[in-house]
Amino acid sequence: MTLSPASSRALLDLARQAIRAALTDRLPPAPPDSTELAQRAGCFVSLHEMTTHALRGCVGQLQSDQPLAQLVPRVAESCLRDPRFGHHRVTLHELPELQIEITLLSPLRAAASPLDFDLLNEGIVLRVDEIEGCFLPQVARETGWSKEQLLDRLCSEKLGLPANAWRGPDARLSAFTTLLIGPEPFEPRLGQPHG
Repeated sequence: MTLSPASSRALLDLARQAIRAALTDRLPPAPPDSTELAQRAGCFVSLHEMTTHALRGCVGQLQSDQPLAQLVPRVAESCLRDPRFGHHRVTLHELPELQIEITLLSPLRAAASPLDFDLLNEGIVLRVDEIEGCFLPQVARETGWSKEQLLDRLCSEKLGLPANAWRGPDARLSAFTTLLIGPEPFEPRLGQPHG
């Protein structure tokens, strides 16, 4: 998937507007009509603290039948309800200290084995029985984990299973590539377009 700079900017603006609207109990504006934004793909929206890069919310959908112009604002608003931060939700006053990032996903590719993925360039979805978890490719790049460490952490942190569950006969891995939009400050600096 490719997007023009204008469409990438429009998606960031839609995500920002949806988050601001949710925090101020308003309705977000209607998405623009655009052929590029009518494409369908999975996406994740992430919020990080600007100075520490600590995660403040990351929610997504692996696949979607919705156009990006509708999906991205919905996922962005859901980012505010990331269950990992139920005790410390993002606030309106915090937005100037945050970065926003949108990750668009390719269709999932079934992997021949749990180690059949490009560590730095592909995200992974691991399914063990009926439990499923996902790491975006940014996780491996930011942590420096090996494939085995990444899979161990995915099992223990996201699936709630023993770290070595990915080695079992019921483990199935899918991989995907991404198009990253951002990260950039949630509140654009002077001279930058504002959403």
